[in-house]
Parts: sequence; structure tokens; C-alpha cells
Amino acid sequence: MGRLVLSDPRSFANLPVSELAERSHVSKPTVVRFCRSVGYDGLSDFKLKLAGSVSEGVPFIHRSVDVDDKTSDVLVKVIDNTVAAFLKYRNDASSFAIEKAVESLAATYKTGRRIEFYGVGNSGIVAQDAQHKFFRLGVNTIAYSDGHMQVMSASMLGPGDCVVVVSNSGRTRDLMDACDIARKNGATTIVITATGSPLASAGHIHLAADHPEGYDRYSPMVSRLLHLMIIDVLATTVALRIGSTRLQPLLREMKNNLRNKRYA
Repeated sequence: MGRLVLSDPRSFANLPVSELAERSHVSKPTVVRFCRSVGYDGLSDFKLKLAGSVSEGVPFIHRSVDVDDKTSDVLVKVIDNTVAAFLKYRNDASSFAIEKAVESLAATYKTGRRIEFYGVGNSGIVAQDAQHKFFRLGVNTIAYSDGHMQVMSASMLGPGDCVVVVSNSGRTRDLMDACDIARKNGATTIVITATGSPLASAGHIHLAADHPEGYDRYSPMVSRLLHLMIIDVLATTVALRIGSTRLQPLLREMKNNLRNKRYA
């Protein structure tokens, strides 16, 4: 039954119960029990929700954490928010913008120029993670989370270099200043931030990272994970562009040299 839903959700939402039972090789009551087992009132309720998801895409359902939530409630809400954000991004992401970003990053790698990552606060941690991933690919890269260092480093960049600026709000003045300086000096600027923010229009390439997470509720969770996922997409695609012929010997040597750092 589950396989039928996943393989052809549109048909499942439209077929009568007799046809669903026949295709799944189960009885009609089993079809109804399946729908109830996954949290719905019955077949009609399940088909209604399924039809909405198929026609409109995956909705972003943000469930706020409340002070009286049990641990089990927090577990479900945090995971649900993250999964919903990832699925929404999968459906809404511009592959064209990602392709442009990958082309710029790969071109910078091939010429041996610099790729720099800027972020502050939680976004600074994402920038460090990005630097680590691209460093392992043999890229000439560094990450800065200090505003003064960002401005100084951006001042020394030029044509052929690439800067990736990560920001949740897209309104951090230090990041805006560094992005403007890098762009004026001829470096390619890629911004990962919210649509409609000042930073979104400040770079050459905008990778939208949109979510309904408030800035005043606890620590940013969905936004940070969404940014990390976008970095993973970029790093993986750039690695494929570099090719296994170049990367495999490098990664193998790195792994061999790290073995002495581990307990047997």
C-alpha cells in the first residue's frame, strides 16, 4: 500500500477503494486501516490531504516550540520543521542559480584563485563548515566571521576570485560592506540569504534560503541547517566537476595520513 502511494500519488488520490485494494493486493478494510495507521481519519481524509500535496507541492508547516512542550513534542516539532524546510527547498530551489554558482566556483578552482566564505554569528559557523568542505577538495579557500577581517580580505580580492556570503536575515551591515567591496574589485559574489533582503540583490548570484523561522525564538535551527544543506549541494556538485581522477588520489592520501590520529 505504501509503495503504491509513493510510486503514483496522483492515481491513489483519484482511484476508488476497490481499485486501490486490487492494485495493492489487499482487502478494502485494509486500505482504510492503512490510512488510519498513518494518522488520518480514513481513506477520504487521506486522499484529500494527498491531493492537496500533489497539486500544490509540499507545504512548509512551521510548528513553534512552546514552553510547556514535552521532550517528545520538541523532538517531533524540530524534526518536522527541518524536514518540511528541506522538502520545500527541493521543490522551490532554482537549479539555474545553483548551476551558475557551481560554474563560478569550479572556474575559480581551475585557475587556482581564491574562494572565500563570509558569515557572522550562526552563519559564521556555516561559513567555517563550507571552508572545511572545499578545503578537502584542494581549493584555495578560507572563512572569516569577523567583520574587519572580511572587509580587509575583500579589499585584496580581484577578478577570478569568488566570495560566498551566508546570512539568515540578509541585513547584516558588515556582510553587506564586504560583499560590495569584493564585487567592486571584480570578484564573483554568491549570496545565500532570504529573498527580498538587501543582501539578496547585492551579489552576482543569489541562492534563496527562505523559511518562516522568527529571529527572536530561541536559537536559529531551520535556517542554519538549510544553509548547511545548500553548501553540501554546492560542494558535491563542484567535486563532480573537478572529477574523481584529480580528487581520489588527494582524498586517499589525506585519509592515510589521518590514520595515525585515531585509536586502533
